[in-house]
Amino acid sequence: MPKDRQVVVVTGASAGIGRASAIAFGRRGAKVALLARGEAGLDGAAREVEAAGGTALTIPVDVADYEQVEKAAAQVEAELGPIDVWANVAFTSVFAPFLQIDPDEFKRATEVTYLGYVYGTRAALDRMAPRDRGTIVQVGSALAYRGIPLQSAYCGAKHAVQGFHDSLRSELLHDKSNVHVTMVQMPAVNTPQFSWVLSRLPRHPQPVPPIYQPEVAADAVVYAADHPRRREYWIGGPTMGTVIANKFAAGLLDHYLARTGYKSQQTNLPEDPRAANLWHPADGYDGHDFGTHGAFDDRSTSRSYEFWMSRHRTLVGVIAAGAAAATGIIAARTARSR
Repeated sequence: MPKDRQVVVVTGASAGIGRASAIAFGRRGAKVALLARGEAGLDGAAREVEAAGGTALTIPVDVADYEQVEKAAAQVEAELGPIDVWANVAFTSVFAPFLQIDPDEFKRATEVTYLGYVYGTRAALDRMAPRDRGTIVQVGSALAYRGIPLQSAYCGAKHAVQGFHDSLRSELLHDKSNVHVTMVQMPAVNTPQFSWVLSRLPRHPQPVPPIYQPEVAADAVVYAADHPRRREYWIGGPTMGTVIANKFAAGLLDHYLARTGYKSQQTNLPEDPRAANLWHPADGYDGHDFGTHGAFDDRSTSRSYEFWMSRHRTLVGVIAAGAAAATGIIAARTARSR
């Protein structure tokens, strides 16, 4: 399917990575279905998708409800056509020590952040598998590999998504299916979540620096959708470092995060009363559109050199081989001259 005619579904499209991804797909002329709970955010995202050159369809959906997700998928295909790409991005969470999270709150965060991906994937596969084509992108996190303090609900859900992704990918390979699933592991991103996720911290929560802008994440989602045969992508140096360090020194990370994890996830500002989005969309309280970016623009970068290298592995390999050869030649000449 030509990229400018694709039908794309993005969950969590009202803000943050989901919104930036929807706009990125719209920029190349795709028909983009925007799924989220917050109608003010959906309306704002739709305007930006269409201003970028795409076609937008907004569908208010709670992804924790399978029937709503299935009904939304049917509506997308009826109004826009067969779904080519489904990107699961929606999530919610609680910033608090585990013992300060009520069981119902933990359940709700898990249903949105994990089961929302399961339900979205099922709705997409029920349509893609009979056609034997399509791509599903799971937006993950470095925290799918490494849990950190104060985010037990989110980390647990992302670990679950990672396990689900591995199982599903193996099944699709077994079936020799032309439906592909890939996962994009994100670093800390400047999204509105730090202003609307339920928090019981004494100070305002923040992403652990270095922080990346949502457009960096969106570029990775679009690229993964175009190149889904790779099982996953690591975005940003911190993601790469976290995954590798946890593989070889998980115990040391436990102690390091015990010392640093509380302070690094909070600003110096006291926490203000907030409209948390755990049970209801944050923009539903006053109709405020939070937009794509969070409150940390002045501390965020718009580049990921690691992702660039990942996208250009052949070129990087050639340059590295050339550099190694040149080094060898210089060393040999130096030895002969001595």
